[in-house]
Amino acid sequence: MATPNLTSFAGQVVLVTGAASGIGKASAELIAERGGHVVCLDLNEAGLKTTVSEISAAGGKASFKVLDVSSQSGVKKVIAEVLAEHGQIHALANSAGISGPTGKPVEEVDWAAFQKTIEINLYGTVWLTQELMPSMKANKYGRIVHLASIAGKEGNPGLSPYNTSKAGMIGFVKGVAKEVAPHGVIINSLAPAVISTPMNSNTSDETLKYMISRIPMGRVGQPEEVAEIVAFMASKACSFTTGFTFDASGGRATY
Repeated sequence: MATPNLTSFAGQVVLVTGAASGIGKASAELIAERGGHVVCLDLNEAGLKTTVSEISAAGGKASFKVLDVSSQSGVKKVIAEVLAEHGQIHALANSAGISGPTGKPVEEVDWAAFQKTIEINLYGTVWLTQELMPSMKANKYGRIVHLASIAGKEGNPGLSPYNTSKAGMIGFVKGVAKEVAPHGVIINSLAPAVISTPMNSNTSDETLKYMISRIPMGRVGQPEEVAEIVAFMASKACSFTTGFTFDASGGRATY
């Protein structure tokens, strides 16, 4: 008897936020390649259209909805729409995020900018999880992947809003995982070091140099390298690991 391919997403509906670029786009493409119907979510509609057309051209299944994850009403609306259209959401890969103010001493960070970073990176994580949980529990199956950061484990100087948002995300995932483990829902986070994505295009040279200097491999990561781990975490193959923060840091974090 053939062993089932647990990394296949055939027959599954997978939400990917931040799918217009970077890690989100690479993850959406890989999950679609492995048979999933990917619902791509992002604020950037032009980028979403590009991602969906590239997936379709490669023979994959994808659709998109514009979503601002820092809007609780927006999150509620989109999750309800996807459930109405598809009946079930098997997995979420939440890659939506911003770096916020970079290279600034903590006392110089404008509060509105600090708050916006938290709203997108942390509140968005909480709201997406809350909206997905009832249906995943009812189906006794779910995979949730939240993209955290090495900054949430170790902190990076000059990035206090980002550090705070990602450390909060990691703590949130740890506790929720223990709550939902008996219900067939698995939730993990992933902590990449600096990755070559548009999000880092605004990061100051000084901050980038610091981050790369901390990576034993001596280079930035590529979105496709991170997508491989995201796809595993979102699949049936990830069956006995929950509440964990996976690593994609070129050796910077070994814990």
